[in-house]
Amino acid sequence: MTVGPDLLRIDALGKSYRARERTVDALAGVSLTVGDGEFVTVVGPSGCGKTTLLKIVAGLLPASTGEVYLAGQRVTEPPADLGVVFQEYGRSLFAWKTVQQNVELPLRHRGLGRAARREAVAEALDAVGLAQTARAYPWQLSGGMQQRVAIARAIAYRPRLLLMDEPFSAVDAQTRGDLEDLLATLWRRYAMTVLFVTHDIDEAVYLGQRVVVLGAAPTGVVAEFPVDLPADRDQLGTRSSARFGELRAQVYARVRRAPEPETPRAHEVTR
Repeated sequence: MTVGPDLLRIDALGKSYRARERTVDALAGVSLTVGDGEFVTVVGPSGCGKTTLLKIVAGLLPASTGEVYLAGQRVTEPPADLGVVFQEYGRSLFAWKTVQQNVELPLRHRGLGRAARREAVAEALDAVGLAQTARAYPWQLSGGMQQRVAIARAIAYRPRLLLMDEPFSAVDAQTRGDLEDLLATLWRRYAMTVLFVTHDIDEAVYLGQRVVVLGAAPTGVVAEFPVDLPADRDQLGTRSSARFGELRAQVYARVRRAPEPETPRAHEVTR
């Protein structure tokens, strides 16, 4: 898919916490741009602050230093044209509401009329293969189906930017593959911009147009890997290809030796 001008700009972002009378730097000088329509995956060592980064981009957590811009507007609160899917999908769904009501909830806050909401919900559920579950409750569905509901809710109002925080880590391998392919299809269908955080390097390479590697805390961008795999990918052919193996090895090696960022804004780009 063609990538347009920068939609998201993260500029010298830093985040510090006070812990036991000392300051802990979680993020330090993170700078990153994501083009309109681009699918960028983010990997890094455990505990490096990937989730903290997404929460700041989403406007859910204030930055200590630096700024985030979405479509040229500084992010100081959750933007209206932003969708977020977290790892703990079960906690993000309301057990006492039906699938339809869960997906419909953000649309109510946007002030859409009843007919428009029902149409958007029906299309989103059909897109994720859950058209027949509108009247079911989340607790009646499998884990993979619950995550599909969370994805449907995120795409129902067509966000310009979709943030995803390890969304498939809690499901089994087969379901994970199915959800990865579903997401790739939705990304192309709705021309969304996606920033996807994962600890799984194979997943990052399989899904992304570009893989960004974060260093150890205090976190900064230490490398970027353009993914030159074919646009149409499949779980067997793509993952068994020589180029996939090369890219995976490059990213893995960089994550394994990821030091603290050398400078707040400079990082290597591996071609």
